[in-house]
Amino acid sequence: MINVEMGERKSIALVAHDNKKTELLEWVRFNKEKLATHTLYATGTTGKTIEEAVGLPIQKLQSGPLGGDQQVGAMIAAGDIDFLVFFWDPLQPQPHDPDVKALLRIAVVWNVPVACNRTSADFIFSSHLMNEAYQRRIPDYNIYQSRHIEGLSGEEAS
Repeated sequence: MINVEMGERKSIALVAHDNKKTELLEWVRFNKEKLATHTLYATGTTGKTIEEAVGLPIQKLQSGPLGGDQQVGAMIAAGDIDFLVFFWDPLQPQPHDPDVKALLRIAVVWNVPVACNRTSADFIFSSHLMNEAYQRRIPDYNIYQSRHIEGLSGEEAS
């Protein structure tokens, strides 16, 4: 296992499906002061909605269906996101469902805390660990990567 330092100021990604944007917006309003002490990212429409309604600075990515979910996933893999708040709608099929599944999967792979509804967001966000440095443990994927690279030869490895 490898320890990854999460500083006191967390990088938080905010994502919500259309039917959950109002719920996420209410959660953000309730936690505005605490959220202001962290760095916030959001997929396009969600970020614009939060920024206009609450006034918090948001680093906006693409809209989810246009690749925003994948951008958040790439940021998680790069170690740039510490906490994912993703209010997803389990009852409404999404045209980008594979991206949604991939985002949730990558958060688990990199051991990033994920809140999928208001209750889980409340519990995680109210933890004292949100305002302290924390050593997040992730598996050593170098072993996994080298094992797969060794199995490739010539052009396959590049």
